[in-house]
Amino acid sequence: MKVAVLGSGLMGKEAARDLVHSRGVEKVGLADIDLTRAQAVCQSLHSPKIQAYQVDAGDTQALAGFIQNFDVVINALFYSFNEIVAKTAISVGVHSVDLGGHIGHITDKVLEHDEGAKAAGVTVIPDLGVAPGMINILAGYGASKLDHLHSIRLFVGGIPVKPEPPIEYNHVFSMEGLLDHYTDPSTIIRNGKLQEVTSLTELEPLYFERFGPLEAFHTSGGTSTLLKSYPDIDTLEYKTIRYPGHAEKMKLLVDLNLTGSDYEVEVNGTKVKTREVLLKTIDPIVDLKDKDDVVLLRVEVGGKQDGKETTYQYEMITYKDRENQVTAMARATANTISVVAQLIGHQTITKRGVCPPEQIVPGDIYIGEMAKRGVVISETFTRK
Repeated sequence: MKVAVLGSGLMGKEAARDLVHSRGVEKVGLADIDLTRAQAVCQSLHSPKIQAYQVDAGDTQALAGFIQNFDVVINALFYSFNEIVAKTAISVGVHSVDLGGHIGHITDKVLEHDEGAKAAGVTVIPDLGVAPGMINILAGYGASKLDHLHSIRLFVGGIPVKPEPPIEYNHVFSMEGLLDHYTDPSTIIRNGKLQEVTSLTELEPLYFERFGPLEAFHTSGGTSTLLKSYPDIDTLEYKTIRYPGHAEKMKLLVDLNLTGSDYEVEVNGTKVKTREVLLKTIDPIVDLKDKDDVVLLRVEVGGKQDGKETTYQYEMITYKDRENQVTAMARATANTISVVAQLIGHQTITKRGVCPPEQIVPGDIYIGEMAKRGVVISETFTRK
């Protein structure tokens, strides 16, 4: 199997790391618009399997020329490239996967190419991060075990192991994306009805081994394609996990119009976006630097099985890989997209078209593959 990776940033690098250590992967092509950066990543991985390429993903002709030499392409670029890469992969008959991105309905745009992907005989799976991504796979796996599905409740948080004031948080992915999740309304299903709720609200306490009390609250984007995959469900909601007090502080920033992407004020005759000021101000405060992070995840899927009320729960606690200096979030995210890309390449996944993770990724195999990589997901169930 030959796999192309677009983007040599943190997620691209870690996906490439997993690929070069995986049996059955013969060749990895790591592409970036900056060849020097791609070459540096390849050299750091010390593998004869990997080679750097210079590719501008905005140039569809150059992109097609590159990925047509591979079986599967992993798109680890910024979400604005997701549709371009998916369309180009379909045009040259190559399978593709991406990390998702809810802004601008980009995943919906990728899903619109389902017929084209089927005609080309390829599989395209968007939204393969942690949330969305891992939670979708686990929700779909739990739902597949039930005779009647009633509820899906999702909880995810990437947090520092040792929180520090003033906001007890260090960012493990784009701060701009985080502010979008906090600012935009959250779409949920409650009492069988699709509705929007204000993000950073409806706090509830949460406990994990070695962590607690924590708080969980609504944020946008997490329910992703699950809303369309399970439209008749009674309850479907996603909440973000943080240390206590975080939501109240961030809600104040939202209410002060400091987090929105379009809000502007005039200062001495110059228009300034308040978000840009906020980002510059808090960036040194939220920089993770060399501190340890942890990703906490819980997926609760409830319904009826054999006539009895049954709930399947999936839980994960993943820490930073200190040996390779890889954040916990990068471990969980990059391994997810690499595993699924390999399941397609190895013909474990054979369904063609553009499919959300919950509809196509075999949960049991996925959990087993992630465990091999030190990302352990436990399954428990209760039955009344």
